[in-house]
Amino acid sequence: MKKPAITVNDLYVSYRGLKKTSIRASWTKWKNKIEVFEALKGVSFEIEEGKILGIIGKNGSGKSTMLRAIAGIFSPDKGSIDLHGHSISLLSIGVGFNKKLTGRENIFLSGMLLDFTEEQIKQKEQEIVDFADIGDFIDKPVKTYSSGMYSKLAFAITAILETDIILIDEVLSVGDARFKEKSYNKMKELISDERRTVIIVSHSLGNITELCNEVLWLNDGQVVEIGEPNEVVERYRAFMNQKQA
Repeated sequence: MKKPAITVNDLYVSYRGLKKTSIRASWTKWKNKIEVFEALKGVSFEIEEGKILGIIGKNGSGKSTMLRAIAGIFSPDKGSIDLHGHSISLLSIGVGFNKKLTGRENIFLSGMLLDFTEEQIKQKEQEIVDFADIGDFIDKPVKTYSSGMYSKLAFAITAILETDIILIDEVLSVGDARFKEKSYNKMKELISDERRTVIIVSHSLGNITELCNEVLWLNDGQVVEIGEPNEVVERYRAFMNQKQA
Protein backbone atom coordinates (compact mmCIF):
# COMPACT_ATOMS: atom_id res chain seq x y z
CA MET A 1 0.00 0.00 0.00
CA LYS A 2 1.29 3.45 -0.94
CA LYS A 3 1.99 6.13 1.65
CA PRO A 4 -0.47 9.01 2.10
CA ALA A 5 0.42 12.27 0.35
CA ILE A 6 -2.29 14.46 1.90
CA THR A 7 -4.43 13.89 4.99
CA VAL A 8 -7.26 16.34 5.69
CA ASN A 9 -8.99 15.87 9.04
CA ASP A 10 -12.20 17.61 10.19
CA LEU A 11 -11.34 20.84 8.35
CA TYR A 12 -13.28 24.05 8.96
CA VAL A 13 -12.53 27.31 7.13
CA SER A 14 -14.67 30.44 7.41
CA TYR A 15 -14.59 33.99 6.05
CA ARG A 16 -15.41 37.04 8.10
CA GLY A 17 -16.67 40.31 6.68
CA LEU A 18 -18.87 43.30 7.43
CA LYS A 19 -22.57 42.96 6.82
CA LYS A 20 -24.08 45.44 4.38
CA THR A 21 -25.70 48.32 6.19
CA SER A 22 -26.84 51.87 5.56
CA ILE A 23 -24.78 54.94 6.44
CA ARG A 24 -27.52 56.03 8.85
CA ALA A 25 -27.43 52.65 10.60
CA SER A 26 -23.65 52.82 10.79
CA TRP A 27 -23.73 56.20 12.48
CA THR A 28 -26.46 55.04 14.84
CA LYS A 29 -24.80 51.78 15.91
CA TRP A 30 -21.22 53.03 15.49
CA LYS A 31 -20.07 49.65 14.25
CA ASN A 32 -21.23 46.96 11.89
CA LYS A 33 -21.92 43.39 12.81
CA ILE A 34 -19.49 40.77 11.61
CA GLU A 35 -20.87 38.27 9.11
CA VAL A 36 -19.30 34.78 9.10
CA PHE A 37 -19.51 32.48 6.08
CA GLU A 38 -18.47 28.86 6.65
CA ALA A 39 -16.76 27.77 3.43
CA LEU A 40 -15.71 24.30 4.67
CA LYS A 41 -17.50 22.38 7.41
CA GLY A 42 -15.77 19.32 8.81
CA VAL A 43 -14.13 18.04 5.60
CA SER A 44 -12.02 14.88 5.93
CA PHE A 45 -10.27 12.76 3.28
CA GLU A 46 -6.89 11.22 2.44
CA ILE A 47 -5.01 10.85 -0.85
CA GLU A 48 -2.29 8.30 -1.50
CA GLU A 49 0.94 9.23 -3.28
CA GLY A 50 0.53 9.17 -7.04
CA LYS A 51 -3.24 9.52 -7.02
CA ILE A 52 -5.19 12.11 -9.04
CA LEU A 53 -8.19 13.49 -7.17
CA GLY A 54 -10.87 15.59 -8.84
CA ILE A 55 -13.02 17.95 -6.77
CA ILE A 56 -16.45 18.85 -8.13
CA GLY A 57 -19.41 20.86 -6.86
CA LYS A 58 -21.58 23.83 -7.71
CA ASN A 59 -20.24 27.37 -7.38
CA GLY A 60 -19.70 28.32 -3.75
CA SER A 61 -19.33 24.74 -2.55
CA GLY A 62 -15.80 25.29 -1.18
CA LYS A 63 -13.65 23.78 -3.94
CA SER A 64 -11.17 26.66 -4.36
CA THR A 65 -11.11 27.26 -0.61
CA MET A 66 -10.12 23.60 -0.19
CA LEU A 67 -7.15 24.00 -2.55
CA ARG A 68 -5.99 27.24 -0.92
CA ALA A 69 -6.17 25.66 2.52
CA ILE A 70 -4.07 22.69 1.34
CA ALA A 71 -1.59 25.12 -0.25
CA GLY A 72 -1.25 27.00 3.05
CA ILE A 73 -2.84 30.24 1.82
CA PHE A 74 -5.82 29.92 4.18
CA SER A 75 -5.44 28.88 7.81
CA PRO A 76 -8.03 26.42 9.13
CA ASP A 77 -10.34 27.57 11.92
CA LYS A 78 -10.40 23.96 13.07
CA GLY A 79 -8.95 20.64 11.92
CA SER A 80 -5.64 19.79 10.27
CA ILE A 81 -3.88 19.24 6.94
CA ASP A 82 -0.82 16.98 6.78
CA LEU A 83 1.29 16.97 3.58
CA HIS A 84 3.60 14.28 4.99
CA GLY A 85 6.70 16.25 4.04
CA HIS A 86 5.82 16.69 0.35
CA SER A 87 6.52 19.85 -1.68
CA ILE A 88 3.43 21.51 -3.13
CA SER A 89 2.42 24.07 -5.77
CA LEU A 90 -0.91 25.73 -6.56
CA LEU A 91 -1.87 26.57 -10.14
CA SER A 92 -4.68 29.12 -10.04
CA ILE A 93 -5.46 32.32 -11.93
CA GLY A 94 -4.85 35.37 -9.75
CA VAL A 95 -2.66 33.59 -7.20
CA GLY A 96 1.09 33.75 -6.80
CA PHE A 97 2.37 36.55 -9.07
CA ASN A 98 3.65 40.02 -8.18
CA LYS A 99 1.91 42.04 -10.90
CA LYS A 100 4.48 44.84 -10.77
CA LEU A 101 7.27 42.44 -11.77
CA THR A 102 7.88 41.08 -15.25
CA GLY A 103 6.97 37.56 -16.26
CA ARG A 104 10.63 36.52 -16.18
CA GLU A 105 11.10 37.98 -12.69
CA ASN A 106 7.99 36.13 -11.55
CA ILE A 107 9.47 32.86 -12.80
CA PHE A 108 12.29 33.30 -10.29
CA LEU A 109 10.01 34.59 -7.53
CA SER A 110 7.61 31.66 -7.95
CA GLY A 111 10.46 29.17 -8.11
CA MET A 112 12.07 30.44 -4.93
CA LEU A 113 8.70 30.33 -3.13
CA LEU A 114 8.58 26.66 -4.14
CA ASP A 115 12.03 26.17 -2.51
CA PHE A 116 13.98 25.85 -5.76
CA THR A 117 17.44 27.42 -5.84
CA GLU A 118 18.29 30.24 -8.25
CA GLU A 119 20.55 27.86 -10.17
CA GLN A 120 17.77 25.24 -10.49
CA ILE A 121 15.40 27.90 -11.79
CA LYS A 122 17.98 29.17 -14.29
CA GLN A 123 18.32 25.64 -15.69
CA LYS A 124 14.56 25.54 -16.33
CA GLU A 125 14.05 29.21 -17.27
CA GLN A 126 14.17 28.88 -21.08
CA GLU A 127 11.97 25.79 -21.03
CA ILE A 128 9.35 27.74 -19.05
CA VAL A 129 9.59 30.73 -21.42
CA ASP A 130 9.22 28.48 -24.47
CA PHE A 131 6.25 26.59 -23.04
CA ALA A 132 4.42 29.79 -21.99
CA ASP A 133 4.90 31.18 -25.52
CA ILE A 134 3.87 34.76 -24.70
CA GLY A 135 6.59 36.44 -26.80
CA ASP A 136 8.06 39.76 -25.68
CA PHE A 137 5.52 39.98 -22.85
CA ILE A 138 7.80 37.71 -20.79
CA ASP A 139 9.86 40.87 -20.04
CA LYS A 140 6.86 43.12 -19.38
CA PRO A 141 5.00 43.61 -16.07
CA VAL A 142 2.41 40.92 -15.35
CA LYS A 143 -0.19 43.66 -14.77
CA THR A 144 -0.19 44.19 -18.57
CA TYR A 145 -1.11 40.54 -19.25
CA SER A 146 -4.43 39.22 -20.47
CA SER A 147 -5.96 36.38 -18.44
CA GLY A 148 -4.81 34.00 -21.18
CA MET A 149 -1.16 35.10 -20.95
CA TYR A 150 -1.31 34.97 -17.16
CA SER A 151 -2.61 31.41 -17.23
CA LYS A 152 -0.02 30.32 -19.80
CA LEU A 153 2.87 31.55 -17.66
CA ALA A 154 1.37 30.18 -14.44
CA PHE A 155 0.85 26.77 -16.02
CA ALA A 156 4.35 26.74 -17.53
CA ILE A 157 6.00 27.48 -14.18
CA THR A 158 4.03 24.80 -12.34
CA ALA A 159 4.45 22.23 -15.11
CA ILE A 160 8.21 22.70 -15.57
CA LEU A 161 9.20 23.30 -11.93
CA GLU A 162 7.74 20.01 -10.77
CA THR A 163 6.70 19.53 -7.13
CA ASP A 164 5.51 16.36 -5.36
CA ILE A 165 1.92 17.66 -5.17
CA ILE A 166 0.24 19.85 -7.79
CA LEU A 167 -3.05 21.64 -7.11
CA ILE A 168 -4.90 22.81 -10.23
CA ASP A 169 -7.80 25.26 -9.99
CA GLU A 170 -9.80 25.71 -13.20
CA VAL A 171 -6.90 26.47 -15.56
CA LEU A 172 -7.03 23.60 -18.06
CA SER A 173 -9.84 25.42 -19.88
CA VAL A 174 -8.09 28.82 -20.11
CA GLY A 175 -6.22 30.09 -23.17
CA ASP A 176 -6.54 29.51 -26.90
CA ALA A 177 -7.31 26.11 -28.43
CA ARG A 178 -3.65 25.35 -29.15
CA PHE A 179 -2.57 26.08 -25.58
CA LYS A 180 -5.50 24.12 -24.12
CA GLU A 181 -4.33 21.06 -26.03
CA LYS A 182 -0.69 21.60 -25.07
CA SER A 183 -1.48 22.12 -21.37
CA TYR A 184 -3.83 19.12 -21.31
CA ASN A 185 -1.16 16.88 -22.85
CA LYS A 186 1.47 18.21 -20.44
CA MET A 187 -0.83 17.53 -17.51
CA LYS A 188 -1.34 13.93 -18.66
CA GLU A 189 2.46 13.59 -18.88
CA LEU A 190 2.92 14.99 -15.36
CA ILE A 191 0.35 12.76 -13.71
CA SER A 192 1.76 9.66 -15.39
CA ASP A 193 4.55 9.86 -12.79
CA GLU A 194 3.42 7.43 -10.09
CA ARG A 195 5.16 9.50 -7.39
CA ARG A 196 3.27 12.73 -8.18
CA THR A 197 -0.04 13.55 -6.51
CA VAL A 198 -2.52 15.89 -8.20
CA ILE A 199 -5.77 17.55 -7.14
CA ILE A 200 -7.87 19.08 -9.93
CA VAL A 201 -10.80 21.45 -9.44
CA SER A 202 -12.82 21.80 -12.63
CA HIS A 203 -16.32 22.27 -13.97
CA SER A 204 -15.28 20.16 -16.96
CA LEU A 205 -16.66 16.80 -15.88
CA GLY A 206 -15.13 15.21 -18.99
CA ASN A 207 -11.63 16.19 -17.87
CA ILE A 208 -12.38 14.98 -14.35
CA THR A 209 -13.53 11.51 -15.42
CA GLU A 210 -10.67 11.09 -17.89
CA LEU A 211 -7.79 12.29 -15.71
CA CYS A 212 -8.75 11.34 -12.15
CA ASN A 213 -8.57 8.14 -10.08
CA GLU A 214 -11.05 9.44 -7.50
CA VAL A 215 -13.58 12.25 -7.27
CA LEU A 216 -14.59 14.26 -4.20
CA TRP A 217 -18.01 15.95 -4.39
CA LEU A 218 -18.42 19.01 -2.18
CA ASN A 219 -21.73 20.76 -1.56
CA ASP A 220 -22.12 23.82 0.66
CA GLY A 221 -18.75 23.14 2.27
CA GLN A 222 -19.39 19.50 3.13
CA VAL A 223 -18.38 16.17 1.60
CA VAL A 224 -21.27 14.50 -0.19
CA GLU A 225 -19.29 11.58 -1.58
CA ILE A 226 -15.81 10.43 -2.56
CA GLY A 227 -15.26 7.52 -4.88
CA GLU A 228 -14.92 6.18 -8.43
CA PRO A 229 -15.06 9.07 -10.97
CA ASN A 230 -17.83 7.89 -13.31
CA GLU A 231 -20.13 6.91 -10.46
CA VAL A 232 -19.69 10.12 -8.46
CA VAL A 233 -19.95 12.34 -11.55
CA GLU A 234 -23.15 10.55 -12.67
CA ARG A 235 -24.79 11.17 -9.29
CA TYR A 236 -23.58 14.78 -9.28
CA ARG A 237 -25.08 15.35 -12.75
CA ALA A 238 -28.40 13.91 -11.59
CA PHE A 239 -28.30 16.17 -8.52
CA MET A 240 -27.63 19.28 -10.63
CA ASN A 241 -30.31 18.39 -13.19
CA GLN A 242 -32.84 17.94 -10.41
CA LYS A 243 -31.77 21.24 -8.84
CA GLN A 244 -32.15 23.10 -12.15
CA ALA A 245 -35.55 21.49 -12.78
